[in-house]
Amino acid sequence: MSYQVAVRALAEFTAKEGDLDLRFTPSPTALEGIAGHAVVAARRGPGYQSEVALSGTWRGLQVRGRADGYDPARVRLEEVKTYRGDLARMPDNHRRLHWAQAKFYGWLMCEKLGLAEIEVALVYFDIGSQKETVLAERHAASGLRDFFQRHCERFLGWAEQERAHLSARDAALAALPFPHPAFRPGQRALAATVYRNAASAGCLMAQAPTGIGKTIGTIFPLLKAMPGQRLDKLYFLAAKTPGRGLALDALARLRATAPALPLRVVELVARDKACEHPDKACHGESCPLARGFYDRLPAARAEAAASAVMDKAGLRAIALAHAVCPYYLGQEMARWTDVAVGDYNYYFDGSALLHALADGNQWRVAVLADEAHNLVERARRMYSAELDQFRLRLLRKSAAPPLKKAFDRLQRAWSALAREQDEDYAVLADIPEAFRFALQQAGTVITDFIADNPTHVDTALTDFYFDLLHFGRLAESFGPHSLFDISRTPGKGAVLCLRNIVPAPFLAPRFAAAHCSTLFSATLTPWHYYTDLLGLPAGTSCSDIASPFSADQLAVRVARGISTRWQDRAASLAPIAAIVANQYRARPGNYLVFSSSFDYLQKIAAAFRARCPDIPCWEQSRGMAEAERDAFLARFVAGGQGIGFAVLGGPFAEGIDLPGDRLVGAFIATLGLPQVNPVNEQVRERMQQLFGAGYDYAYLYPGLQKVVQAAGRVIRTQEDRGVVWLIDDRFGRAEVRRLLPAWWGPPQLRAPAVGGQPAAETQQSSAARPPGPHACA
Repeated sequence: MSYQVAVRALAEFTAKEGDLDLRFTPSPTALEGIAGHAVVAARRGPGYQSEVALSGTWRGLQVRGRADGYDPARVRLEEVKTYRGDLARMPDNHRRLHWAQAKFYGWLMCEKLGLAEIEVALVYFDIGSQKETVLAERHAASGLRDFFQRHCERFLGWAEQERAHLSARDAALAALPFPHPAFRPGQRALAATVYRNAASAGCLMAQAPTGIGKTIGTIFPLLKAMPGQRLDKLYFLAAKTPGRGLALDALARLRATAPALPLRVVELVARDKACEHPDKACHGESCPLARGFYDRLPAARAEAAASAVMDKAGLRAIALAHAVCPYYLGQEMARWTDVAVGDYNYYFDGSALLHALADGNQWRVAVLADEAHNLVERARRMYSAELDQFRLRLLRKSAAPPLKKAFDRLQRAWSALAREQDEDYAVLADIPEAFRFALQQAGTVITDFIADNPTHVDTALTDFYFDLLHFGRLAESFGPHSLFDISRTPGKGAVLCLRNIVPAPFLAPRFAAAHCSTLFSATLTPWHYYTDLLGLPAGTSCSDIASPFSADQLAVRVARGISTRWQDRAASLAPIAAIVANQYRARPGNYLVFSSSFDYLQKIAAAFRARCPDIPCWEQSRGMAEAERDAFLARFVAGGQGIGFAVLGGPFAEGIDLPGDRLVGAFIATLGLPQVNPVNEQVRERMQQLFGAGYDYAYLYPGLQKVVQAAGRVIRTQEDRGVVWLIDDRFGRAEVRRLLPAWWGPPQLRAPAVGGQPAAETQQSSAARPPGPHACA
């Protein structure tokens, strides 16, 4: 069995040395890089070859890659590097890495064409000035061969270890047993569907109810599929920290079932959560863990690979034992892991690590998106950017002299843009070129300033800098998928926003790059909403896993005659308090009351306390710390009695597990519809233009998804019994009921409480639920 490695990966493994140094960053965007390479190629003469596929073998090690360019007339191999800033400030170890990569390609080209010698050139292309700096060396093929083989020798020991690891891993996965005595109802169907999707190299949306064990029910079949489908990696992507925790727990259970399982698992966390020295910059002159990082990395990497379980705590312990940065050790181990567990942004973001590694190494990867109903909103945020003029003004006051001139130019362009609008909020058709240019100039000046002042730490400047660069990157791909809007606030200036509302154009290439993708959640209805907005490929399969729960476990009651619309909220307080009180008196226990905002929550809670001062109750507050959230949930004890008040869409409306009588009911006093405001009305108009269903896409579907998630907190096992009150007259509408889970059965329609007496049941709908939309292949 041979071992394959990309040219770039080989160079990074064998030629990196010295300090970790991020001062000559950030690098140009992918689009800027592609455009820069195209400009360089267009300047070359006829016969110039771009993206030349090359490969070679040394002692069973197969090295492959694509050289940027080859000029047959000059017998010159070119490695093109796009950059921004002053090239003279590039650290020496970066340059040595580039030369190693170029020389590898030089030898592979000599071998392919039978050349005795070749000119190897590094072409540095400045994306700002569009100028090239060419560093060229002529090499004999024999010298390049020796250089290539020496570096291969350095990698061979690791390659042999990796070959043995992958062989043992696949053999163990083929024999891996399910970690529980039996599948839960619905879990086997989910696992089988996920396995078949991997076998067909497809994309799957799986809607499965809470409580059936979706996490292990999706991870297990993909691990079983890895040997047969020749998968290199499994990426488990979550919207929130608890989702990562569930995945790590599921993988730990698998390891407990098969203690000898040689499966490496890495947990990827955000840099600010892993950084040991947040007051220091990421280079050797500032941070001790960056100094000599690449010299100490090999030993840390070897220990981490041998430990197999590389969660946050485990990686930190290994990193500190070797005096290297924990965050960047985690980034390195993403190359050598079998399973990566991290946030959505590690694969779907514009500069996503996992996607870049998969693309650069031509890996076959399986992607799992946990609680995928969150991906729409999260992806919108990934591909949106905001710049605040007030922040720029504050920075200008304390800015160093080299920055002030660029800030003044940007300020003038910004103000000119704001003066063109008559209203406090406006959407512009395009981003003016003058503003783009001022933005790019400011970015270049800040880049140079940071490079010239490596020990200067200014968090406000750094934050604005990265916001500015992010805005500039997204401006390159501005189109109908996004809005460019300006909001003016008297005395504070204008806020500019590139607001993505349809992330499909950005996500579609990520799904296409994966061998197979599975998006799973309890709420993926209607299918077409998610396929349209997420850019899922044609032929995506949609599977609605039958619920193991039955309608007799959950009483669903719709309170008719109550409106929770903003203008009707004052009148709704007493009836809502009466419904909650009467239900509690009928069956004391733990309940959750969900409302649309903190203001509404506080008013409902006050009305309830006035009516029932003897019933314990507690409220979610704004900006709760983790300890406060834990204390809120801790009150839901088995056999407990009381009412918790929370905001729909918040941390207590999904992702929490309160089985048995820890929670016996929920009251949802809102449809969860986004607020009607100028921004959301623009979203509605754009959705109408793109999909012909503006209100549904902008308001109804996002709202009902939150309702179903909150209601899903009540029934967690087949032994649970509970009640859900849907409090708003609009829940009685057919188009709303159609979006509710089929296993709930027809809801009971009830009139509001009158005079403090229990609500009388008026009728139970006998109409069959219309079939939900299942517009998938």
